[in-house]
Amino acid sequence: MKGPSGSGRGEVRVKVKKKRGLTASSREWLTRQLNDPYVHAAKAKGYRSRAAFKLLDMDEKFHFLKKGARVLDLGAAPGGWSQVAAARGATVVAADVLEMEEIPGVTFFRADLTDADVPAMLKEALGGPADLVLTDMAAPTTGHRATDHLRTTALVEIALEVAEDTLRPGGAFVGKVFQGAATNELPARIKKSFRDVKHVKPPSSRADSVELYLVARDFKKTSGK
Repeated sequence: MKGPSGSGRGEVRVKVKKKRGLTASSREWLTRQLNDPYVHAAKAKGYRSRAAFKLLDMDEKFHFLKKGARVLDLGAAPGGWSQVAAARGATVVAADVLEMEEIPGVTFFRADLTDADVPAMLKEALGGPADLVLTDMAAPTTGHRATDHLRTTALVEIALEVAEDTLRPGGAFVGKVFQGAATNELPARIKKSFRDVKHVKPPSSRADSVELYLVARDFKKTSGK
């Protein structure tokens, strides 16, 4: 999608002054937020996070959000992706270990995705198999790139297991990963379950971020699932 206005060169950047009690990393984060056009656009449009634009960017290219589709949003809080899916007319069921404020048109469960009973519960709430499973989950960063990569890869693998238990044949999966060795191994595993797998860096993803998204389409339902 077309990016928000105010992202071109020559704009006046907001600088955060040094203050007692404000660490350098906190000051850097605050400066980035104040100068991020997607943060401002998300606030203007009522989205709970700038991540909403990443989903919109990917859907513009792959067209996986459809009216009437059954959509699971895993690790959904604060709810930006659920908002987008619901606005597109999908039936949305969201789950997270964290609480999430109510979103019109979204059924939310506070649940641990490693619980064996959760996939069946989510499928029942959807009213049938999912057409699309989304996850923008990422583990809290430690500052150690290899560690952060492995922890986030573990989360997307958990979401993938839920997807394999809940998707209809032909369904799709979209999940966040961090660049690294394990990211290169994931597509091989995913291709066993999906016929088309792509790595995507949405325009709204920050240039300095190591995040990528896997867009996997045409789920191959296997026996026993």
